[in-house]
Amino acid sequence: MDGIEHRMVTVNGINMHIAEKGKGPVVLLLHGFPELWYSWRHQITALASHGYRAVAPDLRGYGDTDAPPSPSSYTIFHIVGDLIALIDLLTQDKVFVVAHDWGAVIAWQLCLFRPDRIKALISLSVPFSPRNPSSKPVDRMRAALGEDYYICRFQEPGEIEDVLFARFGTASLIKRFLTYRTPAPLYVPKGNEFSHLPENSLPSWLSEEDINYYAGKFNKKGFTGGLNFYRALNLNWELTAPWTGAKVKVPVKFIVGDLDLTYNTPGAKGYIHGGGFKSDVPFLEDVVVMEGVGHFINEERSDEINTHILDFIKGF
Repeated sequence: MDGIEHRMVTVNGINMHIAEKGKGPVVLLLHGFPELWYSWRHQITALASHGYRAVAPDLRGYGDTDAPPSPSSYTIFHIVGDLIALIDLLTQDKVFVVAHDWGAVIAWQLCLFRPDRIKALISLSVPFSPRNPSSKPVDRMRAALGEDYYICRFQEPGEIEDVLFARFGTASLIKRFLTYRTPAPLYVPKGNEFSHLPENSLPSWLSEEDINYYAGKFNKKGFTGGLNFYRALNLNWELTAPWTGAKVKVPVKFIVGDLDLTYNTPGAKGYIHGGGFKSDVPFLEDVVVMEGVGHFINEERSDEINTHILDFIKGF
C-alpha cells in the first residue's frame, strides 16, 4: 500500500476519510458491509499504476468518517449527496465508479439520480434492484425469507450490535463474514446467531493483518453506522417513489461470483439472466459470473477484478 495518501474532507455536512493514489481520470471505489476503504487496497494500487486516480472513501458511518447515530441520517439521498459533494470537491465533472455490496446499492442510485456525473459503472455482487411499488422491501423479505433472514434481524437498533457482535468479538465476526461462502441466503436465528458461520482458517487472499485492520476500525467506530444502511431500507422505498420504473442509463459491467449469497437469493439469477436486468439497465454491456468465487470478490480475486475494471474503463 505504498504511496496511498489519506486525508479528511468535509462533504455534505460530515467529515469523510478518503484514501487515494495516482493521477488521471478519477475512479471512485465504494465499499460494502462490513468493509472499509481498505477493501480496495489492491484496486487502488493497480488503477494508479495504469494512469488513473483511485479514490476510496470510508462511507458515512464507517472507519474514520463521521457516523450520525440515527438511521434517518442514512437515506440514499444522504449517501448519494455525500458522493456528489466528494466528486465536486475532487473538481470532476464525471467519474468512473466501481462498487461492491452496499456500495453497489448506492452506486445504482447514484447513477439513477445523477447519470450526468458518471462515466461508467462496474458493479460487483449486487445487480440493480428496481423499486417495487406494491410493498416495502423489508416487508417483502420477511414474507419471503422469514424473520431470521439477516436483513430482517438487522432492523432492531441495538440488538445486533450490543448483544450478538459483542458475543463473538469483532475480529472473529469479521473473519466469519469475509470467509462466508455458502451459496444461499444468510440467516441469523435467535439463540444461535452466527454460530453456524464457521470461523474458517484464513484463505490466501486474507491475512491476520487484514482482519486486525478491519477489527481495529470497527472496535473504534462500532457497527451501528453500517447497520443503519439496512435500517433505512423502508424509508428509502418511501422517498424514491418518483423513480418507480426509472432506468439506469449509464454504461455498466456487472461481475458476481457463483458462490455469492446475493447471486443465490431467490429470483436473482432469473432477473440477471432472463432479460429483466438488461431492460432496467439498457446500457448493460457485460455480465460476468466467476466460478468458485464468494461474495468478497474484489479481495478474493483481486488480480482478475483489476483486469476486468481496466479493460472496461479504458474504452471511455
